Amino acid sequence: MAISKFNYNSFNVTPVAGAALAFDADADGFSTATSTAITLIKTLTASSSATLDFLNGSSDVVFDDTYPLYVFKFIDIHPATNEAFFSFQTDTGTNTSYNQTVTSTAFDAYHNEGGTATDLLYRTGNDSNQASGFQRITSSGGSDNDQTFAGIIHLFNPSSSTFVKQFLCRSHTYTHDNNSTPSHYAGYFNTTTALTRVRFKMSSGNIDAGTIKLYGIKDS
Repeated sequence: MAISKFNYNSFNVTPVAGAALAFDADADGFSTATSTAITLIKTLTASSSATLDFLNGSSDVVFDDTYPLYVFKFIDIHPATNEAFFSFQTDTGTNTSYNQTVTSTAFDAYHNEGGTATDLLYRTGNDSNQASGFQRITSSGGSDNDQTFAGIIHLFNPSSSTFVKQFLCRSHTYTHDNNSTPSHYAGYFNTTTALTRVRFKMSSGNIDAGTIKLYGIKDS
C-alpha cells in the first residue's frame, strides 16, 4: 500500500491562519491569538455582596446585537455561608424581578479527597422545569478559606426578539465536604424578548469574594 506524504511547504502558517486554528482548537472559544474577536466588557468583584449584576445602562451597555455570544467567567467565588450554591437569573427591559422561566438539565461527578467515593449522576432537583427561580450553576460549596467555585457560562444571542435564550455552563466546586465536583448545566430562558440584565447570587448568604468577567464574542 502506498504511503501518503504531506507537503509541509504547502501549509499556510501565517499569523492569520494560525489565529484561526487557535480559535477553533480552544475548548471554550478563547485564544490570545484571536483577541480582536473577543472583548472584555465588564469585570465585577464581590466583597460581601448580596448580588453581582450585569445590566444595560448609561455606562453598562452589555447586551445588544454587537455580539451573538456572551461569555461569563466566574473565578474563585467564595460563599459566606457553608453549603450554599451559586446561581443566576435574567430579566427583560427595565424589569428587576429576575424571574424568567427556565427549563434546564443538570449532571455532575464527584471524587472525595480520601479517594473513597466517586460518582457520575444526573441531578434531579438541580435542573429546572419551566421554573422562574434562580438557576443553580454549581454544587454546594464550602465556606472554609480555601473553598471556592469557578466556571464559565455561554449565553447565546440574548438580544434576539425571535428565539428563546439558550445557555451552557461548566463549573467546578470545592465542596463543603471536600469533594472535587465538576458540574454541567444547560437550558434556555423561555422568552423571545431581549434580555437586558443578568444577576448572580448565592442560594443563601452573601458572595464573600470572587470575580466575574463578561466577554463578548463578535465573530462567533
